[in-house]
Amino acid sequence: MSTQHTELILIVDDTPANLDVISEALSDAGFEVAIATSGERALQQVEYELPALILLDVMMPGIDGFETCKRLKENPKTRNIPIIFMTALSDVENKVRALELGAVDYVTKPFQEHEVLARVKTHIQLYSLTQNLERQVAKKSADLQASQLQLVRSEKMSALGNLVAGVAHEINNPVGFLFSNLQPAQEYVQDLFGLINLYQQKYPNPDPEIVEQIEAVDLEFLQKDLPQLLNSMKLGLERIRNISTSLRTFSRSDTDSQVLFDIRDGLESTILILKYRLRANETRPAIEVMTEYGDIPEISCFPGQLNQVFMNILANAIDMFDEVAQQSTFTELQAKPQIITVQMRLATPKVVEIRIRDNGTGMSEEVQARIFDHLFTTKSVGKGTGLGLAISRQIIEENHGGTISANSVLGEGTEFMIQLPCINSPDRILTRKLPVA
Repeated sequence: MSTQHTELILIVDDTPANLDVISEALSDAGFEVAIATSGERALQQVEYELPALILLDVMMPGIDGFETCKRLKENPKTRNIPIIFMTALSDVENKVRALELGAVDYVTKPFQEHEVLARVKTHIQLYSLTQNLERQVAKKSADLQASQLQLVRSEKMSALGNLVAGVAHEINNPVGFLFSNLQPAQEYVQDLFGLINLYQQKYPNPDPEIVEQIEAVDLEFLQKDLPQLLNSMKLGLERIRNISTSLRTFSRSDTDSQVLFDIRDGLESTILILKYRLRANETRPAIEVMTEYGDIPEISCFPGQLNQVFMNILANAIDMFDEVAQQSTFTELQAKPQIITVQMRLATPKVVEIRIRDNGTGMSEEVQARIFDHLFTTKSVGKGTGLGLAISRQIIEENHGGTISANSVLGEGTEFMIQLPCINSPDRILTRKLPVA
């Protein structure tokens, strides 16, 4: 009894007798069989259905077996299909040529049925094992790549988080000290000014030396300006405190489970941390960041990871503007304001959509197709690792069940779109309006 096979064998031969013999033998062995009587027909047939193996005659009218094999190996769809040549040519030169063209074996005419079946079965098995091995290698490679990305991401976030958290802590201590003493200092100043006013009322004609000193220090101006100076110091301390809060928000450590988080806080903290890079410098004008946040809910997420994604995208946009500045004059850059737009809205009741767009140079289709690839970067050596966007995709798609994509037009700019699932709960809708950066 024959063993049933699901593999399709394509036989290419212009001799009906040969076709009948081999076709019957393979069919009896349980294989599915397809027939082509010329090289041209074989090339047409494989476009419709790919065989598991091809038995190919050498001497045929039209294009011969060698040319047919060459074309099959040039086609990405068919290049890996094992080809066994059938030939009456016994000279070594033709056998070597067949193997050099990519054939895996050859059988000589007249055929020995058992030999043909044995070779077909062997090469189908080898092909199957090769395919399985390639799939396993691809899977292991993907797993290793994912592990590397996870390790790099964890190490980067850990190092950055520890650094930023440490800086925030060091800032907090002196700021807290100054803030707690500033209010009493303002009260003391007011008490001193009240005392001076009382002296002036009781002693309207002071000693000439005191009059001279009052004029020297410009007492009237000092009484007006010192309270304003203290208020300015208070505003500065509040600004430092906000920066410290943003640093802590950005660097917050993620737990094993997701937590509810207002991702607008994450975006604002990231923009604030990057603000020093947005300012004008000697090579370019300031980069403007425009934000437009709708009424959105808190979402269940890993805040630190999302902050890293925002940092990667925004930092890449700033890097692009800096590279443009190296190739343009300051006057040329002033003619076209450099803008990054950040928009956030509810795309559907269950999906938050974040769009980060720049009006920079854009990307070619080739670059756009590869920007999320592992280790791919357009930056010069030493300036890019090719990991930032690959890690970002892993964070969004694997860790949050969302999507991230990029749309770019050369000369017009690039837009990244992130979609994240959210909790559709009315009591969690946040209507706080955040200021434009």
